[in-house]
Amino acid sequence: MNFLNALNGKDVWPPPLWLMRQAGRYLPEYRATRAKAGDFLSLCLNPALAEDVTLQPIRKFGFDAAILFSDILILPMALGQGLRFAEGEGPRMPPLESLAGLKPDNAPGIYAPVIETVSRLRGSLPKDTALIGFAGGPTTVACYMLDGQGGGFPRTRRLAYERPEFVKQVLNILTETTIEYLSAQVKAGADCVMLFESWAGIFPPGQFRAFVIEPNRRICKALKKRHEGLKIIGFPRLAGLMLGEYARDAGVDAIGLDSVTDIKAARAACPAGTVFQGNLDPLLLKLGGKAMEEAVEALLADVRGYPHIFNLGHGITPDVPEAHVARLVELVRQGG
Repeated sequence: MNFLNALNGKDVWPPPLWLMRQAGRYLPEYRATRAKAGDFLSLCLNPALAEDVTLQPIRKFGFDAAILFSDILILPMALGQGLRFAEGEGPRMPPLESLAGLKPDNAPGIYAPVIETVSRLRGSLPKDTALIGFAGGPTTVACYMLDGQGGGFPRTRRLAYERPEFVKQVLNILTETTIEYLSAQVKAGADCVMLFESWAGIFPPGQFRAFVIEPNRRICKALKKRHEGLKIIGFPRLAGLMLGEYARDAGVDAIGLDSVTDIKAARAACPAGTVFQGNLDPLLLKLGGKAMEEAVEALLADVRGYPHIFNLGHGITPDVPEAHVARLVELVRQGG
């Protein structure tokens, strides 16, 4: 598989390609399947439908990797924290006040449908298409648990100073549960896994080390001990100058780059041979045309000669025209 070869540090040209949120609302077939499911959570927890939406962009665009269709907040829901998705507003949870309501022992039974989706995908994906399992990084998931919703996470940031031990206890539960969750995905057939630390960049350096790097390190160490040769992609979004330290210490094998990180600077900051993924601005996929084509060609020129996985710096937005995705695939397959 080209994707796994690149993830293992080989210079594959043209680079393998997949896109964050490649299964999503920009696809009419996804919208139809979601309507059939009734709501977003029901879709995530229906193995047959989740399998179908995972496969939809593979059938249409031939990406080199499929990423399990699910959500990073399935895990806190499985731990016992209420979760709903408000239309047009995103996730809503009761802000976590104590550890009393969290039940880690119950989690595997609740996220079992997600693991079944992985098993189904292992049997239905083309043999040359890799399967990526994933989870939210503990800090990113904790932000939603503590604030109850997205939007800057002011309560989480305050608690990190006022009740650091409570925050660390939440992170410890999430770290241990994430190890089990991702291990179950690997056992079910995932070729590699990805940790989405989408809100890593809101924390100052000391907290970044304690809340982002250390839990990610524990997860990577435990998973690699259980699953020899497993590759892990870390996505510490907006890490800035902490990126190099994350790459050295977190134990990941590849770094997902956001759109504001210069890839040459990232290469200089991270250990030699680091595999990168990203970092095309998702807005360009909406705009298409000359702006997108020039940016794709520039990024391909920057990564030529290095192991790289072509992707966006964040997920596809619902307003992206399918034709722009098809053109992006064509440009990458041509190698610029």
